[in-house]
Amino acid sequence: MSTNDQPASPDATDTDALFNFPCEFPIKVMGRRQDGFAQTIGELVLRHAPDFDLATIEMRSSSSGRFLSLTCTITAHSRAQLDAIYGELSGHPMVVMAL
Repeated sequence: MSTNDQPASPDATDTDALFNFPCEFPIKVMGRRQDGFAQTIGELVLRHAPDFDLATIEMRSSSSGRFLSLTCTITAHSRAQLDAIYGELSGHPMVVMAL
């Protein structure tokens, strides 16, 4: 396969075109149910989105009760902001998955 046949990887400007910033953007985070999970994730998101309201976090337990999923809807201002949030969430030991 020649280099011309390979699909082009999107850069930040291509991805930015998919969003009209600022926009409302839901961030879904799943982790094991443990003390402080929601507070920790809320504070992490708040560091990157200072206008985020912690009181708006939506929480759902798994059917077994072992996991908790959170939805934090922020006003996203840029792709870089979203990348920073997801980067920190992905590396956090309490987080199983972030979408």
